[in-house]
Amino acid sequence: MNRRLLVLPALLGVMTPLISGCGSSGGGSGDSGKPIVVGTTDSIQLTKDNPAPLDPATSYDSATWNVFYNTFQMLLTYPRGSTTPTPDAASDCHYTDTSGLTYQCTLRDGLKFSNGDAMTSQDVKFSVDRMQKINWQTGPASLISGVKSVNTPDDKTVVFQLKAPDATFPAKLATPAAAILDSKVYDAAKPYDGFKLVGSGPYTLGSVTEDGEHDLRSAEFTRNGNYKGLLKLNNSKVELKMFTDSGKMESALKDGGIDVMSRTLAPNQIQELQSSGDQNLKLTESPGGEARYLFLNTASGDLRSKAVRQAIAEVIDRQAITRDVYDRTADPLYSVVPQGITGHINSFFSAYPTPSVSAARQKLHAAGITGKVALTINYRRDNGGTKNQAEAEKIADQLNKSGLFDVTAQSEEWSAFLKAASQRKYQIFAISWLPDFPDPDNYVAPFFDKDNFLNLPYQSARIQNQILPETRRMAQRSTASSDFGQAQQIVADDVPMLPLWQGKQYIASRSDITGVEWALNSSTTTQFWELGRGVTG
Repeated sequence: MNRRLLVLPALLGVMTPLISGCGSSGGGSGDSGKPIVVGTTDSIQLTKDNPAPLDPATSYDSATWNVFYNTFQMLLTYPRGSTTPTPDAASDCHYTDTSGLTYQCTLRDGLKFSNGDAMTSQDVKFSVDRMQKINWQTGPASLISGVKSVNTPDDKTVVFQLKAPDATFPAKLATPAAAILDSKVYDAAKPYDGFKLVGSGPYTLGSVTEDGEHDLRSAEFTRNGNYKGLLKLNNSKVELKMFTDSGKMESALKDGGIDVMSRTLAPNQIQELQSSGDQNLKLTESPGGEARYLFLNTASGDLRSKAVRQAIAEVIDRQAITRDVYDRTADPLYSVVPQGITGHINSFFSAYPTPSVSAARQKLHAAGITGKVALTINYRRDNGGTKNQAEAEKIADQLNKSGLFDVTAQSEEWSAFLKAASQRKYQIFAISWLPDFPDPDNYVAPFFDKDNFLNLPYQSARIQNQILPETRRMAQRSTASSDFGQAQQIVADDVPMLPLWQGKQYIASRSDITGVEWALNSSTTTQFWELGRGVTG
């Protein structure tokens, strides 16, 4: 049975749904004691490059952040239906003056980590200082790079001094980049190795299993009796099962082996579930903040030429990609800021309205380029229900059929992909971006600010020195729309990346599972605490 969540155009944070369909839609009817089993094809792997995949300092992807949001506590969080960061480990947070340079939080009374250690303001300072000191190459340290210093006048008070005013700072404190760690457990300068963690969030991480390749295969999450915060738990235990095949994950759902399946459902599975008459299953759909981007290495060979990059933009057919590769389960995207996010404009559609080989040829010829441009697109090897290979081959085919390019597609190991991308080893590559927080800043700064986490060679002085600093002074975010519109136009003109599509969010479940409509946030994190077990009817 299909459920569709309808939201207002402001696609931010946790979404308030209007629901149609059968089955229970409440927030849970209490805890039955039986674990809720969640399936996913996300991969968490312990490797030589990252021996500490469950350390917030080293991991910056949807799979690990799904674990972090459920086990670590931040000063702030997003309550159900809200787009405003609200105190969680803190009892109060606020800017102390009109300059926007000082942000102060007061901790709740009696906070403890899951191991019983007391949490103090010194643990908050330790965690932020540690994130900045480790500064892992593909970690999230860039989110808090604007912190100049952290002071702790007493055990309950934390004072952040910022390098420049930043209206998005509270939202950044609500991400795992600001997860609060136990300073008695974690080393101040080294990652915490292995599949283990200690937090103060709603759940504790229990037993885990891994395979011979050191891929995490399952993990148990138990209600944290020491948790004191804003969130209400509708269950006492969740089991996370990791699948390498989305078909096997779907079979487990139908057979009752799992109760919920989230990322990543293949397009054909979504269509099948949408049309299914099985009263034991339900599919919940909502607009998503996920954006798929194709990055062009502006320091590599012919891609140094803006004419080559613009020619690529003239040829790419997003409609064909979303139709042929994704079976219309995603929508074409024409800007770095997705639809539904404040400030969105269709900058790429304005510049390149329809795929045009003749327009691409004119741009190349005007730049003195008459021969075929040879390029390589690298893609992350498919895992579960992803379509990375089919997408890369479709893009290469579109460019090659223009007669202007000679493009080959090459695969890369799942675990090595981001590191190689950040080392600028690829000419062209694509990633799916899931927002850290619901603001246009988080679709622009991670790629085009000075401390961008992908180490992209492209630099825009206008974006870095004017647009981002100026918009961060604007507490009323809607007033930043014009400036972010300029940023989107700059990206469309320079083409260091091409937006490809905007994803919808899907989560499938057994019909007796409640709270599913609240379980996915805009980053497609599965908020375990929202899931309950009830009775349909």
